[in-house]
Amino acid sequence: MKQIAIIGAGSWGTALAVVAARAGHEVRLWSRNAAVVTSINEQRVNSRYLSSTSIPASVIATADHGSALRGASLVLLAVPSHAARETFTTMATLLDEGATIVSVTKGIEIETTKRISEIAKEVVGSAHPFVSLSGPSFAKEVVDGHPTAIVAASKDSAAARTVQNDLSFENLRIYTNADVVGTELGGSVKNVMAIAAGMTAGLGFGSNSIAALITRGLAEITRLARREGAQLETLMGLAGLGDLVLTCTGNLSRNRFVGEELGKGRTLNEITAELNEVAEGINTARAVKKLASRAGLEMPITNEVNAVLYDGKPAREAVAELMSRPLREEIS
Repeated sequence: MKQIAIIGAGSWGTALAVVAARAGHEVRLWSRNAAVVTSINEQRVNSRYLSSTSIPASVIATADHGSALRGASLVLLAVPSHAARETFTTMATLLDEGATIVSVTKGIEIETTKRISEIAKEVVGSAHPFVSLSGPSFAKEVVDGHPTAIVAASKDSAAARTVQNDLSFENLRIYTNADVVGTELGGSVKNVMAIAAGMTAGLGFGSNSIAALITRGLAEITRLARREGAQLETLMGLAGLGDLVLTCTGNLSRNRFVGEELGKGRTLNEITAELNEVAEGINTARAVKKLASRAGLEMPITNEVNAVLYDGKPAREAVAELMSRPLREEIS
């Protein structure tokens, strides 16, 4: 049994708290929302996220970072990517010596285009091992017992194995790898592709179109990730292709939902007003476009998603633009 802190009580943070508790650990779950804290501690449910899931008694919610982090050997970051830097700044002086930071956040900082691991190193330093936990996983299906496989990636192989051993339980199977870059970029850029897949579906196009979008989306992810130093095998695995397929096709995907509604002609403001949680692909699209531009890479799907999200381009025109691009070899 270990003391585990989870910073962020959204769907995925809550699901991981439930899994860790089922595995026998003591969990402190931090939320900025006082109503969520009260709901978990008194009703044993997260009234805002995963409200149908019973939360074990060994999960204690708190709105105080110090209480959450005190004594924790594993600290899971489960906040939106735009809040990562502020959260790390708050955590920096509160972490126990030797505590391992585990990021389950799938996004890229817009202003700097830094990945979560880069922000952690910049703010917290290198004294704490860093692990990126990613892969095809909807929170509701995990807590409902559906078999799920994800990846713990770290340059510190011992830290990755610790996360693997401590959090793998019954229906959740964790693999390890050393490719943090590929794992983070695969988990982030797939959200942009999921918006594109949603737009395709929202326009009424079928399986042919979605299959083409996923395949060419994977090519874009691979192009960027390889340029940043990722391994090809990672992008063909759970953190790459696996997560991409799930997010582009699953009906629990917030990013796909955003795309579908855009495809139906609704505005981004209308759509986001209905969301209970952040759809990371909305912000990540801007960051990925900046990354690609800086690297001189061609990422046409990413460009069209940005045009729809931020330039008011109709989704149908974006799809037409992609289909009218000059013909070329598939593999160059």
